[in-house]
Amino acid sequence: MMRAEHGSSRTRIFAEPCSSLTTPSMTRRHLAFALAALTASVSTAFAVGVQVGQQRESRVYELRTYTTNPGRLPALKKRFADHTLKLFERHGMRNEMYWTPTDSTLRDNTLIYVISHDSREAADRSWRAFSADTLWQRVRAASEVDGTILAKAPERVFVQLTEFSPKSPR
Repeated sequence: MMRAEHGSSRTRIFAEPCSSLTTPSMTRRHLAFALAALTASVSTAFAVGVQVGQQRESRVYELRTYTTNPGRLPALKKRFADHTLKLFERHGMRNEMYWTPTDSTLRDNTLIYVISHDSREAADRSWRAFSADTLWQRVRAASEVDGTILAKAPERVFVQLTEFSPKSPR
């Protein structure tokens, strides 16, 4: 119930508790509703989290090794840094890690990297789209004006994380 007090130049309005809203049965109903809403929220959050976790764990990782012609590793690294990573992402591939070996026999001509895909089928679709991309074709041609970069076709292996892997995927 509301009541007003008039005085000086201001009117003050006070809200008084309504006895019909504070009955024990109404409080129990509000509590039951709040608990149901909380349970539904937590359940939904858990379900979304499980689905996200399952998605992350089911990613397919692709380990690739590129061997360059003598003196061409810097050109390959520049092409990856300036263009290839962005093109991979554009075609649905996720860049994970890139390395150059420290072994003296490999350090001047080898690039090793891992990308990931939602599935093996997604990987195949991404690679087809990447290969057909006219921007990629122009970038590749421009990077090879001084000679072919790769000495042989890239080696590739598809892998999945093991349940005992110490690091989880992003």
